[in-house]
Amino acid sequence: MRVMIVDDAAFMRMMLRRLLEGAGHEVVGEAADGNEAVAKYKRLNPDLVTMDITMPNKDGIAAVKEIRAEDPSAKILMISAMGQETMVRAAILSGAYDFVIKPVEDARFLQAVSHAAK
Repeated sequence: MRVMIVDDAAFMRMMLRRLLEGAGHEVVGEAADGNEAVAKYKRLNPDLVTMDITMPNKDGIAAVKEIRAEDPSAKILMISAMGQETMVRAAILSGAYDFVIKPVEDARFLQAVSHAAK
């Protein structure tokens, strides 16, 4: 699966890249904020986007809405330390198909990625 990783923390992008590549997925791009994510999505057309919620310039929920407006079939997995019910609900309502809470558990993350492949 071709994946784009979106997170403002470089260490988080590196950790997710390691997990994804270790599971046989191809990381086709990374973005550090929502604006960069929207622009790169159009160019890279990944099969899956992992999206942080809290980022500078444009948050993940706004970026999901923009990406889904352009491509209603986009698969986006939200990843955030903010596991409050309202954020989970907002992420799902904005078009995300699943939500993983930080700190990311490897097995849970890879299960969510596999689910997107179906």
